[in-house]
Amino acid sequence: MENAHNNTSASGMAAKEFTLLVALLMSIAAISIDALLPALGIIGQELGATTANQPQLLISMLFLGMALGQLICGPLSDALGRRPILFGGLALYTLGTIVCYQATSLETLMLGRFIQGLGVAGPYISAISLVRDLYHGAQMARIMSLVMTVFVLVPAIAPSLGQGIMFITDDWRGIFEMYLAYGALIFIWIVLRLKETLPKTNRIAFSTQGFYEGFKEVLTNRITASYTVCMGLFIGSFIGYLNSSQQIFQVQFETGNMFSVYFGLLALVLGVSSLLNARFVGKYGAKFIAFRAIVSVVFASAIFLALHAFISISLWMFLIYAAILFFAFGLLFGNVNSLAMEPMGHVAGIASAVIGSVSSIMSMVIGTVIGQLYNNTLIPVSAGFMIMGALALCLIYWAEKGRIEEISEIENVTA
Repeated sequence: MENAHNNTSASGMAAKEFTLLVALLMSIAAISIDALLPALGIIGQELGATTANQPQLLISMLFLGMALGQLICGPLSDALGRRPILFGGLALYTLGTIVCYQATSLETLMLGRFIQGLGVAGPYISAISLVRDLYHGAQMARIMSLVMTVFVLVPAIAPSLGQGIMFITDDWRGIFEMYLAYGALIFIWIVLRLKETLPKTNRIAFSTQGFYEGFKEVLTNRITASYTVCMGLFIGSFIGYLNSSQQIFQVQFETGNMFSVYFGLLALVLGVSSLLNARFVGKYGAKFIAFRAIVSVVFASAIFLALHAFISISLWMFLIYAAILFFAFGLLFGNVNSLAMEPMGHVAGIASAVIGSVSSIMSMVIGTVIGQLYNNTLIPVSAGFMIMGALALCLIYWAEKGRIEEISEIENVTA
């Protein structure tokens, strides 16, 4: 009870309120991506997209801004404290949202999305740091479990939220009005309720030499570098799906407004998988679960890709395939990140920023290429999952050289 009281005093709010705020901070990125998906086709028509795939770049530009922002916000958060990074990030996010709202060309809208992405990095990086500042051990695990419960619901409801706003306002710009309100709410909440959680005595002065050494250590460590690239590969294939999702559902399968429903149900599959992973990772280990999840992605994608040569793919077939992928990705996201971070405990702050930024830049490039290859079939998306997954498997075998037997032993025990 004493620890809970101390944590409450340190943050300025009760545990439940703190948990909800952290969940909303983490969710800014998800809602900024997923709520806009139903509007991509309309935006492309209104702003004169030159190709059907061009509006996908509105998703990629946010990822690019977020990837570069993480590299800056991570070290600065440890040097200046959490509140300055939160305020700076939310200010940039607001600026980017205003640029998007006033945009009259696709190029200006892309610029606004890039600025939004830079801003999103601040709250996203700070959210985990806030929990780490105040909680440890079982308490931290409990808080993060509650945070993730809220967090996984956001991708499920965000497309429906975007669809609903367009229905009410009859304009895609209404989605950016919602982004402004969301950012303003969190900004006011932090000003009034959240105290600084990182004492000055615990801050780490930012230095270019320290950053360079941390960057070098991440990229020269075989385990960390391999799992970082793995993360970039499979998240890249996932972004390829995200970029193409509106066209897959609304154009290829002609689902209309049901797009947000199907997308939301698949996001719930990913959320359930993430929660199950939190329960089983202690029993089976992150490496074992991640390895099998990637194998599932590769085999499911190979089979689904082969089906294109024999039959016409229908919506229910794609939904089954996508559900398998989403379940596997729920097992991958946290585990591969923890495996990459495992050797980096002594430089955790800089390593987290470098790993997040490098994998995000990789995934943005891969996802953009896969999305731009979309040709009204599921071949580019499924081929992307298969190829990127196969490359990730090869990297894991290389990274675990001399230790790969651990995976085989666990498989034999549990078979």
